[in-house]
Amino acid sequence: MTFVAILASYLLLGAAAGTMAGLFGVGGGIIIVPVLVFAFGLQGISPEITMHLAVGTSLATIVITGASSALGHFRRGSVHRKWFMALLPGLMLGAIAGVFIAGNLSGTVLGTLFGVFVLLLATKMIIGLTPKPGTLAPGKAAMTVAGGVVGAISALFGIGGGAMTVPWLSRCGATMTQAVGTSAACGLPIAAVGAVTFIIVGWGNPLLPPWATGFVMWPAFIGIVATSVPFARLGVRLAHVLPANVLRYGFAALLAVVGLRFILA
Repeated sequence: MTFVAILASYLLLGAAAGTMAGLFGVGGGIIIVPVLVFAFGLQGISPEITMHLAVGTSLATIVITGASSALGHFRRGSVHRKWFMALLPGLMLGAIAGVFIAGNLSGTVLGTLFGVFVLLLATKMIIGLTPKPGTLAPGKAAMTVAGGVVGAISALFGIGGGAMTVPWLSRCGATMTQAVGTSAACGLPIAAVGAVTFIIVGWGNPLLPPWATGFVMWPAFIGIVATSVPFARLGVRLAHVLPANVLRYGFAALLAVVGLRFILA
C-alpha cells in the first residue's frame, strides 16, 4: 500500500474510533488499540509487535485528543489540583513501569492481557457498576500508590485511565464532575510519558515497519488525531438520540467480542 492509501485508511479508522468514543462515552484507547491491531495485521506487520505498536500509538494520540478535554475541564474549575499533583508522581512512574512490562511481554501475552481487561470492562458495563461516593482522605503515599497502579495499567493497555481514576477519586470524596475532570487531566501525563517510553523501548526494533519511530506509527497517529475529535462530537449527538440501555448493552457486547477475540487468538 502507498503512504496515501495507508493514511486514508487511518483517517477512516480515526473517524470510526471517534464516533464510537463519543457514542459510548469511553476513552478512545479501548477502541483504537484493537482497531490498530487489526489494521497492522492487514499491512503484514509482524504479530510479535502489533500489540506494542498499537498501544504506543494509542497513547501518542491520547496526548493530542485528551488535551482539549483536559483544558476544557481545567477552565471550568473541575480539576482538583491538589489531588492531581498528589497523583502525578505515581502516574509518571507507573506509566514508565507499564511500558517496560509491556516491552518484556510477547505480543501474544500482551494481547491476552488486553482481552481480559476488555472483558472486565464489559462485565462492569453489563452489571451497571458505578463509582460509589465516599469520604476517604488518602495521604500522599496512598495517592502515589494509586497513581502508580493507574499509570502502569493505562500504559500497559494504551488507555487514558479514566475507568480506574474516576472510581478512585469518587471514593476520595470528589464530585462526579471533579472526578471526571481530574481524570481527564491525569490522562495527559500517562499518555505523554507512556508514548515517549514506548518510542525508546521500541527504538531500532528490526520488525518495525516504515514510518514508525519506536512503537509509535506516525501515519496512524496523524489519521486518528485528524478525524477522531470532530467525529467524537458526532458520536455525542447520536448518544442523545439513541436509548441509553441499548447503548450500554450494545457496547458491552462489542467489548465482550473484542475481549474474547484477543484471548482466543
